[in-house]
Amino acid sequence: MSLMGIYIFFIVSIAVWWLWRQGVMRSPWLEEGEIAAYPGGSLSPPPAAKLGLGVFLAVAGCLFSLMAAAYFMRAGSPDWRAPPTPGILWLNTMALIASSVTIQLAAFEATRSDRSRLEFLLVASGVLSLAFLLGQIQAWRELVDAGVFASSNPASAFFYLLTGAHGLHLIGGLAALSLTIRRAWTEQSNAALAASVELCAVYWHFLLFVWLLLFAMLAGKADALGVICRRILS
Repeated sequence: MSLMGIYIFFIVSIAVWWLWRQGVMRSPWLEEGEIAAYPGGSLSPPPAAKLGLGVFLAVAGCLFSLMAAAYFMRAGSPDWRAPPTPGILWLNTMALIASSVTIQLAAFEATRSDRSRLEFLLVASGVLSLAFLLGQIQAWRELVDAGVFASSNPASAFFYLLTGAHGLHLIGGLAALSLTIRRAWTEQSNAALAASVELCAVYWHFLLFVWLLLFAMLAGKADALGVICRRILS
């Protein structure tokens, strides 16, 4: 599991760097009296929600890394038969890219006073994301109609597993986006709303990045990466 080890090393390096920025090397727990100054210098303490999202994305990244490692390891077996790639996946990818763009525009707009434009961009992001999910379901239906089931072949099982896991993460993001849209419609301060939209934007960009990697794997466009991973894992 060298690939997973590299990923964990990357995450641990970020954690150590963040703790170092917080002044953990100066042993603040041994100091007496109130620590008035934030050890991060001129920077303000990171919001708890942003820190929590970072931890969640690290865990989700570990999950998808494990599944990708298992995919490449299993893909080297003689009985591996990759299912056909439904053409609708390309449209789904475009919808997810568009939703990531609109939610980033919403994050920019959240710092301004045009609340109506912000609401439009948030709703557009939700609609495009729903279109992506419905397209994924349609891709499953096309495979089932073609006689490709999860039990047909390990490659087919991985297709349903990877797309299903990614879809569940997007459904969770839609729940958070719904709360953000509700906040935009109610009397909320611009600062609180901007922070909520920013968290949604970070989560959407993460899901887009993961999906592009998964789509490249499922479409057979990551063979070179698979060869490298199999050499590392073997």
